[in-house]
Amino acid sequence: MTIKSRLAVVGTATAAVAATALALAPTASADSYNGCAYPRVCFYPTVSNWNSASPAAAYQDVTTSYQNLGSRSRGADYVHNTRNDDRVYLRYTRNSTGATEYICVLPNQTAVFSSAYTVTGIRIDTAATCP
Repeated sequence: MTIKSRLAVVGTATAAVAATALALAPTASADSYNGCAYPRVCFYPTVSNWNSASPAAAYQDVTTSYQNLGSRSRGADYVHNTRNDDRVYLRYTRNSTGATEYICVLPNQTAVFSSAYTVTGIRIDTAATCP
């Protein structure tokens, strides 16, 4: 394999990793975490907010429909669910197409959004597992 071919393979692998739009990162605790007080779902607009444990907004009410996010939570890079027994549905927009999509976040988990997506809504549901 030539150096050019190796660089192409590495470049393709790097692009695939970078294209991963969002990931769920597990956390270690079922209580407050990274500045997010139990039983809230916290929104961190930037990696700086996440790294400094400074959520900009939090939601905690169980709802039957989606709540539109306010200016401090809309488009967050990180969303953490500190609830022990409740899943969280997040509504987000795929920026390249404008398509609306949804993700379920388990209790005590974090959803990470890349700049390719804009989180726009939240629904907290009284079930601990995602379908």
